[in-house]
Amino acid sequence: MRTRLLPLLIVLMAGVLLALGFPLAVSLAAAEQQRVVVDRIDDAARFAALAQFVTENEPGIDERRSALVGELASYHDVYDIRAGVFCRDHRAMATGPAGWTIPRSGEEYRAFREALAGRRSHDPPQVWPWQPHARLAVASPVVRDGDVVAVVVTDSPTGQLRSRILHGWLLIVAGESAAMLLAVGAAFRLTGWVLRPVRVLDAVTHDIATGRMNSRVAAAGGPPELRRLARSFNEMADNVEEVLEQQRAFVADASHQLRNPLAALLLRIELLALELPEGNEEIASVRTEGKRLAQVLDDLLGLALAEHAAADLQLTDVGALACERVAAWRPLAEEKGVRLTGILAAVTAWADPVALSSALDAVIDNALKFTPEGEEVTVTAASNGETCTVVVSDRGPGLTEDELTRIGDRFWRSNRHQNVKGSGLGLSISRALLAAGGASIAYAPHEPHGLRVTVTLPRTAPHGI
Repeated sequence: MRTRLLPLLIVLMAGVLLALGFPLAVSLAAAEQQRVVVDRIDDAARFAALAQFVTENEPGIDERRSALVGELASYHDVYDIRAGVFCRDHRAMATGPAGWTIPRSGEEYRAFREALAGRRSHDPPQVWPWQPHARLAVASPVVRDGDVVAVVVTDSPTGQLRSRILHGWLLIVAGESAAMLLAVGAAFRLTGWVLRPVRVLDAVTHDIATGRMNSRVAAAGGPPELRRLARSFNEMADNVEEVLEQQRAFVADASHQLRNPLAALLLRIELLALELPEGNEEIASVRTEGKRLAQVLDDLLGLALAEHAAADLQLTDVGALACERVAAWRPLAEEKGVRLTGILAAVTAWADPVALSSALDAVIDNALKFTPEGEEVTVTAASNGETCTVVVSDRGPGLTEDELTRIGDRFWRSNRHQNVKGSGLGLSISRALLAAGGASIAYAPHEPHGLRVTVTLPRTAPHGI
């Protein structure tokens, strides 16, 4: 979730910073140019004051004109700014450098025309750092006796202005970058603070889903809404655990309480059988059904205990344990004429040895039941990276796709195998025993016919061990 939430926050913060940065950059450029324009206006006003008393005589005769020419020349030499005083008919009264004229187009001409109307020229267009040939033209009228008799025009290079603008922009970029880094750090902390309860809730939900019903969420940290969610989740988990515990207790108590009257009933049946002729079919059928009912009660009690008991996880040699179970079941396999083969590598995994043994017993027993004489049941153990697998493959009739989705359900048995001894709880008990230790069991067809049962065990140590 952080990978989805964090980019969204970063994009939003970047958008805010850009929305603030662009106007700031434009404002800085405008302020720098305005400062230059104001300075040029002051210079133009000073030259206009000098030119106000210059007559139309030839240069060299009029001392004021000579002084004006000297000022303009010095101004150009010192600042590299072209400046000149021009009559209304565009004739140059005095210029620096000598011979400079106003073109009949461009910003200089626009400023000249505005000054002829008796007002200072408007601010020139904004100069940007990527305009190396841009110049600033400022004009000011020379007024004598209320009439505009000439115009002072200055034409300035913009190299220093563009450098100052670029320098200011670099400072803005540096500030925005620093602010972005701080914002990203704050976003990391914020998303961590917000999502930490969600991660804890996800982990606890996974624990409960895998059978660790005593897992709870520590309702500390995070937004108030998530803390309330954690408390509500804990209350829900308490209620669910209580209901499941009541169900387990009921099944266990019912199974235990029914065993005594059933045992008494079976004893009476045996006593009654003594009074009947030997080989009576009815009494044999009653005796068989009674034993089947006793087996169902034993399996129900075993299932209740399996779902309730906590797993005693240990680092177990799965290959050696599977080899023991194969050896234990081989006499029964030989009696049925079935070959029981073990291909078992030395591999370790985290498991409850007792629970794993019981699960393998149930799976191997189920395989031997349905494998016909002369066929083979194979048990293999191998490592698959972070997991270890024990696969039991038989050559029985197998199951259809619909039956594969039902196998492992409580009391479920295929309609084709109703005459085979069993209660339909063996694989359910196996699944409960394995789930308590973080393992799983899966079923798939075994080509060309038969069933393949795969028990998967974790090789990494569980949390808290």
